Amino acid sequence: MSSDSRADKERQRYRDRALGCMVGLAAGDALGDLGRKDEYRQRYGIVTNLYDGAGSTDDTEFALLTARALIDCKGNLTTGDVVGAWCKYVLEQGGVLARGGRPQYGAAANLKRGLRPPLSGRDNVGYDDDGAAMRVAPIGIVCAGDPARAARLAAIDAQVSHYADGIWAAQAVAASVAEAMTGASPDAVLTVGRAQIPEDSWLGRAMQRAMSICDEAETIEGAWERLHTELWTPSHSTCAEAIPQAYAIFRLTRGDFRRGMFWAANFGRDADTISAIVGAFCGARQGIGVIPDDWVGAVRKPSGVCLRFAAEEDVVAVAEALAQLIA
Repeated sequence: MSSDSRADKERQRYRDRALGCMVGLAAGDALGDLGRKDEYRQRYGIVTNLYDGAGSTDDTEFALLTARALIDCKGNLTTGDVVGAWCKYVLEQGGVLARGGRPQYGAAANLKRGLRPPLSGRDNVGYDDDGAAMRVAPIGIVCAGDPARAARLAAIDAQVSHYADGIWAAQAVAASVAEAMTGASPDAVLTVGRAQIPEDSWLGRAMQRAMSICDEAETIEGAWERLHTELWTPSHSTCAEAIPQAYAIFRLTRGDFRRGMFWAANFGRDADTISAIVGAFCGARQGIGVIPDDWVGAVRKPSGVCLRFAAEEDVVAVAEALAQLIA
């Protein structure tokens, strides 16, 4: 095989996995959001499909914001690029609308009054929630095969709205996506993510607790109740709760997309973010082919419920543009 043919095959693999990652994130976001709603639980008991009414939340739409920042700067992300993207796609289009997380509203307010990173994230309410982690999958795509670079860029993106655990969570997710983009094993995806988290941190201790639960239970069924009760926090979007739960589900379902979606979407708590992260990991590892065609169609056009610009985006087209930035 010629070197050109090998390069073409590698580009196609990355395109396939970029599509899987972004669509997996969007599908997980929508499915997990349905899984939290009483009307669907009362009708179906559990959620297994993208029923009528499924749509994006802030998870998908802020991931598209990060993607736009990357595309606009051709992957060479700086703090100025992040601030510019927030000004262009958020502040100039009406701000953070419905369903945004507290640190997203806080970051927008801080930027509007002239505060800049890292203070816009550090002097901010809820800076340790999972709102930065949910949006950094595009960074992992662009940094395919380079988890260290993914972690560096994730910190640049996250600091506009988060600090400490909130940033470390984003670095973990971005690094894991970068590793998953190579088709790595679930254990390898987990290992590079954990390497970004200080052990002596709230998130680090919570991650260790979640992994101990997985070791002892060995199955998702056996770990289910303990993952809820032993990681519970008063705010379900706290990264020290939701991020270890997402990693535990990914680990115990062995990176299988449909099994991961089943358990993540029906998890309760911050199920849309948990499912979005699990979907991004699985899609990045396995490619778009593991996602049902009708799911792709259902989520490729976001609703713009949180960020107005997102309603004009196409998740598939954005994923293709990100794949073009892979070195």
